[in-house]
Amino acid sequence: MCIVDLRYRMNEVLKALDRNEDVEILCRGKKRGVLKAHRQRTQQTVAEHPFFGMRYAEESVDAEMNALRGGRYHDL
Repeated sequence: MCIVDLRYRMNEVLKALDRNEDVEILCRGKKRGVLKAHRQRTQQTVAEHPFFGMRYAEESVDAEMNALRGGRYHDL
């Protein structure tokens, strides 16, 4: 993709970055640069996940899910 193409095809470039694809910038067939997608990594461990140890819970899965989500009219 040349600089002029980059300007006119920015929407496609942004969609590729949303798909976590890297985009190469070419000028006259020579690689000039690379746009890298920003990949966010979670710092949460498995033990910190709300469902860790769920099979040892005393309540049913439905009751636990309702407690995590809140009731339908909880915010009213």
